[in-house]
Amino acid sequence: MSETLESSPNVEVQPAEYNRLLGFPRNHTLEGRAKDLAESARNWYFKNGKPWTYSRHISEIRISADVIRIEDETFTSSRLRNTLLHAEAHDAVLVAASAGPEVEEEAQRLWLDEKPDEYFFLEVFGSAVVEHLITMAGARLCDWAERQGMAVLPHYSPGYPEWDISEQSRLLDLILRGASSKLPGPLEVLESGMLRPKKSLLAVFGLTKHTSRIAKLTDLNPCENCSYAACQYRRAPYLRSPRRVDLDLGATADEAIDQPAAPFAPLDPSAKYTVNNKALSRWAAERLKLSVAADGSIDALFHYEGTTCSNMGRALRFHYTVKLGPAEQGYPILAQKCVPAPGEDGYTYMCRYRNEPEALMTAIEQQRPLFGRPLNDVLTWTHDSASAGCYCDPSSRTHKWALVLQTIHYALAKGGKPKAVSI
Repeated sequence: MSETLESSPNVEVQPAEYNRLLGFPRNHTLEGRAKDLAESARNWYFKNGKPWTYSRHISEIRISADVIRIEDETFTSSRLRNTLLHAEAHDAVLVAASAGPEVEEEAQRLWLDEKPDEYFFLEVFGSAVVEHLITMAGARLCDWAERQGMAVLPHYSPGYPEWDISEQSRLLDLILRGASSKLPGPLEVLESGMLRPKKSLLAVFGLTKHTSRIAKLTDLNPCENCSYAACQYRRAPYLRSPRRVDLDLGATADEAIDQPAAPFAPLDPSAKYTVNNKALSRWAAERLKLSVAADGSIDALFHYEGTTCSNMGRALRFHYTVKLGPAEQGYPILAQKCVPAPGEDGYTYMCRYRNEPEALMTAIEQQRPLFGRPLNDVLTWTHDSASAGCYCDPSSRTHKWALVLQTIHYALAKGGKPKAVSI
């Protein structure tokens, strides 16, 4: 395999994955209006969507103390570097996938027509399509790698933790330079680092001949992030499956299925935060609302208030929504979003909004630090941070997300699990 291009791949988004992105439990059965909206979004996409994928095998990667060199480009993701280094990876596969611009355009039309529910379900389905395309690309790679005596590592992308989204443009340039023909659909990187169409993803899959290391080190195993249930090369259960297990170092995948899941560390009520405890206590009481569903998942709503850095300090009010998995799973971050509070227009006075309104608001909404990781990781999270009032720079947005997640951690650690309410 040197290069693969699919201009019209088959897209069969699994209901459980769509449910997860919508915020429902995986085994939930949609009913009533929710069912109608989900089916309408799916049907519209099947008729109008134009998904595509592209992948290219790279046999020239070098890993140094600080950077990863792929052909003639260098990248500085410490997470990707450590993954490749620990697995003794020697090759990589670059993948680009997109749900196409049509879904984004239709969603925008629905929003302008004041149909927020239809907009939301179609937006989420577009995200599910991208996840499915990457999942299937990984499954095909596993098929090819198995026959070559190799194993595929988990994919990683700019914008994920410990890989600055600013390197997205270099990764796309690398893909485009090596492609033997034009990509099946439009794809560009905005100044913010976000992709257009936004329902797109660039990813790097590492390859290694040291397959025994993959069997023993579950953090190097892509199977835990792959929802392709029919895969014959699965080495470990799907991480988001209710039957999650953590493999012991000497265990085979078959043996591990019968092992009990390793316990997660509880939230520490004496945890050390980067924010003053008095401030966290006040924010938890005045700005945070927690609700727990019947399945143990928790919905958090944080009301952020601040001011712009210019224009006479205009008031900024944003809503942060975070969905956490149950306590027994370590409160994994399942969904997160930041949007302006209803009826507020202070964000329109931010400097960058005047020049790039769409790019800025997309970057704010889609930034998801620590996504998929347990809430405890906020205590050891290292990141670039700036306390500027505006949202124009990634570092200032990251700073605010750190405040929000630490407040949620503080509230749960100090107050315990909230009582169940109807949501």
